[in-house]
Amino acid sequence: MVAKQLSIFLENKSGRLTEVTEVLAKENINLSALCIAENADFGILRGIVSDPDRAYKALKDNHFAVNVTDVVGISCPNVPGALAKVLGYLSEEGVFIEYMYSFANNHIANVVIRPSNLDKCIEVLKDKKVDLLAASDLYKL
Repeated sequence: MVAKQLSIFLENKSGRLTEVTEVLAKENINLSALCIAENADFGILRGIVSDPDRAYKALKDNHFAVNVTDVVGISCPNVPGALAKVLGYLSEEGVFIEYMYSFANNHIANVVIRPSNLDKCIEVLKDKKVDLLAASDLYKL
């Protein structure tokens, strides 16, 4: 249920994103989901990879600033209102979402959530019978 997400800090200059993907490719590590947030000076690539421990080491060895963060993966129907329902469960219980990103595959939407309280988030989602993704399944998407 709890997955490791990489957060990679990138200078805002041409080629840095390419360098990250090349390091991962060289190690035969798949980047299955990502989002990028940026400001004037740098960007943060947040991503789910097939082997977070090896990816972390490879990126560190190639002089990237990288952190590992625990996140929760869920799966819900890819229909209007499905995500609103799940987020409603969390907000009703006081679980704040720091950030999230999603990716749809046909009729299923997979969502990566960084909650303020990981344990409470999982408890609420389990109680409401939301489809939690095992870390191993999330890494394979």
